[in-house]
Amino acid sequence: MALHPTVQKMIEGARAAGRPALSAGSPQQARDMVAAIRGALGTGPEVGSIRDLSIPGRAGRTAARLYRAPGESEPGLVVYLHGGGWLCGCIDDFDILTRALAAQSGCAVLSVDYRLAPEHPFPAGLEDAEDALLWAQAQLQDLIGSAGRLVVAGDSAGANLATVAAFRLRHRLNLALQCLFYPVTDSNFSRPSYLAHGQGLPLTTADMEWFFAHYAPQTLWKHPDIAPLQTPDLSGCAPAWIAAAEYDVLHDEAIEYAERLRDAGIPVTLERVEGLPHGFARMINLLAPAASVVNAAAHEIRRRCTEALVSRQAPSGADS
Repeated sequence: MALHPTVQKMIEGARAAGRPALSAGSPQQARDMVAAIRGALGTGPEVGSIRDLSIPGRAGRTAARLYRAPGESEPGLVVYLHGGGWLCGCIDDFDILTRALAAQSGCAVLSVDYRLAPEHPFPAGLEDAEDALLWAQAQLQDLIGSAGRLVVAGDSAGANLATVAAFRLRHRLNLALQCLFYPVTDSNFSRPSYLAHGQGLPLTTADMEWFFAHYAPQTLWKHPDIAPLQTPDLSGCAPAWIAAAEYDVLHDEAIEYAERLRDAGIPVTLERVEGLPHGFARMINLLAPAASVVNAAAHEIRRRCTEALVSRQAPSGADS
């Protein structure tokens, strides 16, 4: 399918304006570029309430924001880890997406401002993700006022942290779902999707190499805690919902990760998103297909949380 015409116009406009690639400058300049896009993306839907808080962890306290869903009851809590190549992004940059997930799923969303590279390289962000998940599970009743279920979600590098943390904590967490938008799952820059889409799109091969170089030494790029496709056995993972964008260097590894999870016996819903590039999940006000995919993710979050609650509450011996 051809690249969505609105995306094509956005790319042409950025090129005409001389906007540099994310990897063309310093990490702070890249962060400023990500923040500057907020205005063009618009605002997310209204939610029930918003509260800033902090999460205790092994490195101190981590800022977070709790989005309560509209309505009187929430079947679950989503711990959200934003994208940005492990070195860009913050809670405000992804406010539009976390609002949409809360409003459309009916679940609360806890957006985590984990530590960023290169100031805090691997495994700092991963440790913050793990600490947030364990804390959220322990505080679930206090956070949402009911015995709901826990979901981990993220996009791009945040989806990488989400799925790695979920796997590492699989014997300590009771996750209803891992919801992954175009996750980083490998460090192989020679895949066909890298060769086909590595230039001229919002995320380039050079950007990914730059992100990896700031996140960890190259000797660690194939470590399973950075490249989860290198994990020999993925059994025991939580059920997964994965979106792979057609015009994305990460397309092939997202597809392969879904297949590897299925091979390990994990229930997987795979959304092959045609015509859209990396980063589409924040474009819900600009692209109808992006809004549709985010809505599908929210629906799956609610379904998994609701079904898991019903199963947990069923009397002993009842049909499942």
